[in-house]
Amino acid sequence: MKDLEIKTQVNENGVVTIILDGSIDAYSYSKLEEVFNKLLAKQQYEMVVDLTGVDYLNSAGAGVFIGTLGVTEENNGKIVLVNPQSAVRNVFDLLGLSNVFSIVKDKSLAFNEFPPK
Repeated sequence: MKDLEIKTQVNENGVVTIILDGSIDAYSYSKLEEVFNKLLAKQQYEMVVDLTGVDYLNSAGAGVFIGTLGVTEENNGKIVLVNPQSAVRNVFDLLGLSNVFSIVKDKSLAFNEFPPK
């Protein structure tokens, strides 16, 4: 398993893209949680999370997504997940999260999920 790397960027409409690469497990989920919490503290409630490079996600990692989604939705925001690999998609499916999150195939589709500003 690969250490989790996280990159963030904000587009002109204020939507944050979070690019994840590696494994989200018992050792790395807190790193992801810290990034989400910093964004929420800055009132960034519209997020695109690129999961293309994530090869593993455990329930603790899924919990971070659930907690963040709750805060974003309370603030009329949204999290769109991009291109989860099958192993990661299976975790979302098993936990019933595929019905809760918007999941799209590529980033260009993800930005269409947000209302224009």
